[in-house]
Amino acid sequence: MQTEASSAGKPGRFVKWNYPWGLCSACQPLISRLRLPPPPTVPDSIHWPDPGRQDLFNRWLQRIAPAHRLQPHTLAPASADASFRRYLRVQAADGSSCIVMDAPPPQEDVRPFVHVATLLQQAGMPAPRVLQADAEHGFLLLTDLGDGLYLPALLAAQQAHDSAAAHTLMLQALQALVQFQQRVPASELPPFSAALLQSELDLFPQWCVGREFGIQWGDKEQAVWDRTCQLLTDNALQQPQVAVHADWMPRNLMLPADGGAGLPGILDFQDAVAGAITYDTASVLRDAFISWSEELELDWAVRGWQLQRAAGLPVHDDFGEHWRQLEWMGLQRHLKVLGIFCRLKHRDGKPRYAQDLQRFLGYATRVALRYGPLKPLLRLLEPMSGQEVKQGFTF
Repeated sequence: MQTEASSAGKPGRFVKWNYPWGLCSACQPLISRLRLPPPPTVPDSIHWPDPGRQDLFNRWLQRIAPAHRLQPHTLAPASADASFRRYLRVQAADGSSCIVMDAPPPQEDVRPFVHVATLLQQAGMPAPRVLQADAEHGFLLLTDLGDGLYLPALLAAQQAHDSAAAHTLMLQALQALVQFQQRVPASELPPFSAALLQSELDLFPQWCVGREFGIQWGDKEQAVWDRTCQLLTDNALQQPQVAVHADWMPRNLMLPADGGAGLPGILDFQDAVAGAITYDTASVLRDAFISWSEELELDWAVRGWQLQRAAGLPVHDDFGEHWRQLEWMGLQRHLKVLGIFCRLKHRDGKPRYAQDLQRFLGYATRVALRYGPLKPLLRLLEPMSGQEVKQGFTF
């Protein structure tokens, strides 16, 4: 810093200061009496297994904090998910809050999240907006939709036998899905290709069959599996292709901001693709963490199908065929999730997800039992599910 000094009859001259500490002798006593607050720091309660990443984060947050009036010392855990991502909540000076996504590369790439967030904002859908992004290091600052998650509300309604509350929530989820399918351009999303569908299915024999249950398939079992994969892949690719969230389930939906009839907030959308129109309906009806009677599943499936038809979406005219497409699409997802949950347990040290394996084996068994072409899959499921199925109605 420089200042100009002058005296009577003498030209001004510049005196260089080594600001802030190399001050002239006249100013030093004044400065010494100031009590300047230290810069805000991130609390030690946030655990960072990698000190280098912690340092990167601290410097990034300190850099963006002034523009958003953030208070780094208020940083606290918000949530975590099945990936390597985690979410932190930070308060702002005006009493509002923001969410920080910590998504460490190379395990995570925040660019798809940023892209889909932009599409959702353009579509007028209630989803977090990206306020700041450091894509290189995997840090995002997002608007905060609160902590009113769908899943606890649905579980509470189920436990209280409050069918009206559960029905309202599920209908809102289906209405929001229709708007998502209408407004988000599938052309802006990567295709849910045959290769991607197969790569998801491959997780089942690798992690669930082999690693979790220690089962080795012979040629006959492998032939059954190959045939099942082909049927499920064909079913997915032959359906009309729309924007697919890929995890449209209660855990990724937020209660409407107004507490009433608004649209649910949408989370965890970074894996969105252009895929089968039944995929997201199957996801919300047969969830990883809450199950419903088949009577309710059918009721909500019919209502969702009617909403889609009224909106001009290209669902099948015959609900029976729509339901078959939905169940087969759901089976592909269930087999994938079985593989993912076992991988989370054995590779990533997250065993709690394996507690829901029997729920998904039950979903898969029910669908395989119902449809003639899928019945051979039962012989692969029985050693893991313990359900020896002898009979059932088939299509």
